[in-house]
Amino acid sequence: MTDAIETPENTGPETADTAAVPSTGADVPPDRLAINPRSAFFDAEKLGRGVGIRFKGTVRNNVEEYCISEGWVRVQAGKTMDRKGNPLTLKLSGPVEAWYEDLGENPPVAKA
Repeated sequence: MTDAIETPENTGPETADTAAVPSTGADVPPDRLAINPRSAFFDAEKLGRGVGIRFKGTVRNNVEEYCISEGWVRVQAGKTMDRKGNPLTLKLSGPVEAWYEDLGENPPVAKA
């Protein structure tokens, strides 16, 4: 039995699969996050770490809110404001990936 576990055929794919699986817990951003303090999805502690967003393969830095599981981001629509002084936002659909920027290079990425 030990010979089957120690063969290079068995160790190679296992290490490749485990490297592709993102870690869970505090290393991955939440499924949904907003920068507006009045939102139910606002979390200053997580935003303070710096969250990177990749939308449709492009890194974006103008995202107001995102949801990974539903596959959308909200971005500000120019300088247009509503009657209460809040920026108007557009909801764009597509694949979303998020990661914490304070983890350096190759951080675990949360994606659907």
